[in-house]
Amino acid sequence: MVDLTFDSLDQAPAEVMHRLFLTGQAVPPATKPSPISYLAAPFDISSGKPRVITPPLKGDGWVAVNGCCGTGGPHRPSLNSVNGKLANFQRFAIDWMKLTDEGTLYSGDKTKNESYADYGEAVYAVADGTVSSTLDTVEAGTPGILPANDPALGPKITVKNVDGNHIIQDLGGGVWAMYAHLIKGSLLVKPGDQIKKGQKIAELGNTGNSNAPHLHFQLMNDPSVLEADAVPYVIDRFTYQGQIPYSAWVVTDDYLSGTFLQGRLPEAQSRTDELPLALSVVDFPGS
Repeated sequence: MVDLTFDSLDQAPAEVMHRLFLTGQAVPPATKPSPISYLAAPFDISSGKPRVITPPLKGDGWVAVNGCCGTGGPHRPSLNSVNGKLANFQRFAIDWMKLTDEGTLYSGDKTKNESYADYGEAVYAVADGTVSSTLDTVEAGTPGILPANDPALGPKITVKNVDGNHIIQDLGGGVWAMYAHLIKGSLLVKPGDQIKKGQKIAELGNTGNSNAPHLHFQLMNDPSVLEADAVPYVIDRFTYQGQIPYSAWVVTDDYLSGTFLQGRLPEAQSRTDELPLALSVVDFPGS
């Protein structure tokens, strides 16, 4: 993956074309490799604007774990090949986790979900819309254990339960929101319900393929995660507190132990209509 950054939107190109220079068998009968050059995967950057949403959470100290567009993380490389096309519904997904006042993700017994600062936090609808589907049957996992890596739990993961208890909401205009890894029994909505921006819809948990409490949130262009592709979005307002250095994050253990105050700014910055990037620490309006 290649990231391009610009000082202003005016400098961004309207379209990106990828030219591939290869050496290989240019035609089936060829017996010797030869140079190959062709254009591929044109992308129209100017075709639209990102959807503006409100935050799915409230309060201070939220970390954009596995967000766009830093090094590592499971979201951006998660391509699916379905029905003859490549799609990545997680490209702009964020795993939101909350810091304590001391800059840690948990206090007390790290093997208990209740020790994590974000466990049980209210999850809010990011826009008006209709609930497309829900799942509310998955039991809580144990912090420090990622089911996909566990010999006993891994075989039990399916397409249906990999995201744990979740809500998929139709925002209109061909865009759906997904709120995942919710606490079993906390969902306050059901398919067909009309919900409003800012309405509490569930509580943050640790279900599905998750090794610690967090809210997985994303926008996508289809209600089916198998066939959906990611939809870019920005959050209408938040306060930027700084950035957790990747070097501090990458050495954490399976419980995400550590103190993460190294990248705090001397003075917080108000931001509007932006997407917090990977490991940003932000405060959302409300309590």
